[in-house]
Amino acid sequence: MNPQPSRLKVYLAFAAIYLIWGSTYFAIREALTGFPPFLLGGLRFAVAGAFMFGWCAVQGLPLRAPGLWKSILVGFLLLFAGNGAVVWVQQTIPSSVVAITIAVAPLVFTALDKPLWSVNFRSPATVGGIIAGIIGVWLLFSERLNAQLSEAGFEAEVLALFILAIGILAWPAGSLFSKYNPVALSNTANSAWQMITGATCFLFVSTARGEWVDFDWSAVPAKAWIAEAYLIIFGSIVAYSAYVWLLQVRPATQVSTYAYVNPVVAVLIGTWLGGEHLGFREVVGLVVILGGVLLINLAKYRNSRS
Repeated sequence: MNPQPSRLKVYLAFAAIYLIWGSTYFAIREALTGFPPFLLGGLRFAVAGAFMFGWCAVQGLPLRAPGLWKSILVGFLLLFAGNGAVVWVQQTIPSSVVAITIAVAPLVFTALDKPLWSVNFRSPATVGGIIAGIIGVWLLFSERLNAQLSEAGFEAEVLALFILAIGILAWPAGSLFSKYNPVALSNTANSAWQMITGATCFLFVSTARGEWVDFDWSAVPAKAWIAEAYLIIFGSIVAYSAYVWLLQVRPATQVSTYAYVNPVVAVLIGTWLGGEHLGFREVVGLVVILGGVLLINLAKYRNSRS
């Protein structure tokens, strides 16, 4: 029997996924001041993936297994479609608002998890959580959409919302595919393949869009380099590793609480450090969304105990 991990180690791992992942929204915003969006993501995941491949080599972990294409597909859905949408829309939408909207992802996860429909949709708390999430998103963006439709039609912000919706669907879809179609590799090797896949997709689109043309590396401000380094080291390596480890030693329902803590952290950082502003309606939307996610997590916790 494996020994129980120390409480301090567990607390530090939770602090990593709560605080670091919550702060990456602001870090992305800062990195975008110097890097075009797809080059930003490509550089981030290429460096992080190379590090993880190197770690696999040091530890002697195998890098190939039957069904490797599944890891590649998951990398496309999670890191390119999911994370790429977050990076793209932060050119238009404040990081705090993006983080709040991402809080609805666990609700989508529940809706897409077909093998557990018979359990999830018999739970009043789960159904109530999904309805609350939908209402919260409407509260969050109804005024923005009305302003766009009445003044400028389907312009930049509406397009950003559409792209963000794709990302919100891609992340649960990739997560569920990974859950029900595992690959016989270590978590580190799986993560390395996913990150290299994401990096390849980012860099391909970056090249196709001409982001490399006339890009001056020396003109990138220091704060953008610092933000990119933070995303590589802490967002893509430290926090993700902590997340994978926590899934091995703690109940998945407990680990998933990062989904409604991250937006709170992001909102605080975005408003205090980034000078972003949230109206009363948006704050209410935040509370309703987080309440919905909390209801779903409580339902899952009760089911796991029973």
